[in-house]
Amino acid sequence: MPSHSGIRSGGQSSQLHPGAWWLWSLALGTAATRTTNPLLLTLLIATSAYVVATCRPQAPWARSYTAFVKLALAVLLIRLLFAVTLGSPLPGTHVIVTLPEVPLPHWAQGIRLGGKVTAETLVKAFYEGLKLATLLICVGAANSLANPTRLLKSLPGALYEMGVAVVVALTYAPNLIADVQRLRAARRLRGRPDTGIRGLLQVGLPVLEGALERSVALAAAMDARGYGRTADVPPRVRRTTTALTLGGLLGVCAGTYGLLTAEGGTYGLPVLLTGLTAALAGLRLGGRRTLRTRYRPDRWNTRAWLVAGSGAAVAALLTLAATRDPAALNPGVIPLVAPTLPLWPAAAVLLGLLPAFISPAPRSPSPRIPSPQSPALKEPS
Repeated sequence: MPSHSGIRSGGQSSQLHPGAWWLWSLALGTAATRTTNPLLLTLLIATSAYVVATCRPQAPWARSYTAFVKLALAVLLIRLLFAVTLGSPLPGTHVIVTLPEVPLPHWAQGIRLGGKVTAETLVKAFYEGLKLATLLICVGAANSLANPTRLLKSLPGALYEMGVAVVVALTYAPNLIADVQRLRAARRLRGRPDTGIRGLLQVGLPVLEGALERSVALAAAMDARGYGRTADVPPRVRRTTTALTLGGLLGVCAGTYGLLTAEGGTYGLPVLLTGLTAALAGLRLGGRRTLRTRYRPDRWNTRAWLVAGSGAAVAALLTLAATRDPAALNPGVIPLVAPTLPLWPAAAVLLGLLPAFISPAPRSPSPRIPSPQSPALKEPS
């Protein structure tokens, strides 16, 4: 693949903007909310999995995709379990099993425990659970592809403090998973058990100790770098910033409501655009209070536009397909029919594979052997 490797060579300037990955992943998640067709949802999952397998860097925070997949499977199983135990008002004729029904008081009308479990109820619950699972997997793809620290550098100055909190929250789970994997590998090398209740307890304590030490180190680093320091701005600028931000957010809410209702279709889009403009202007003015510089900022290049545009195209085309052919994208369960794969919506989903062919190759860092004094490798005596 000479041409592909040529595109993927270079230093930091060749790396893709992390915001493009988030826009691509959120667009795929938006497309997943437009359909309950299990074939299209499976195709969306396969698309995100292929892109993650191709473009994911070798970093601790990039290993969270598997955890999101497991979480999505757990959500799907819980949704099916609720459908079996709590039942559904959905009528059905294909009874699979009849469970003992628990009588409930009169104030719990509409809820039942046990009773008949029909195929229609299970299929409906599977469709809804798979849609939510696909959305979670798309968010997991963004966590695995976008470097959170580089994403923080790209935020406007007014959102910097909030962005730090979000980045710390997003990196907690991947770092925790990496610590667990390193500690279990160290215990296996030393011939100690790493499974079962005993292994879980002996792994959990050093992992929590490492998380606490990392939090203290992060707080000290943020304090040394002047986190929270603001500049003095005139009161007039502060009032203008507050008015633009609040007015812009209210305009966004009113415009979104107008687009979602039939009566507000005429004023929805202008109000939404006006609100977005005012909110962006408020963020621009609010950035004057943040005293920080950006070292080697990420550039939004042509590849970033193509990656974000491919995801936006998938979301737009599936939204259009949901309005033109709702039966194909949302198959019914009464009567119970097998879902079919609509051709042009499936082809639209395949547009999401574009980042796998145009994004720069992930750079593999030099291998590092954890020190025995590392918090993640410490074990209780």
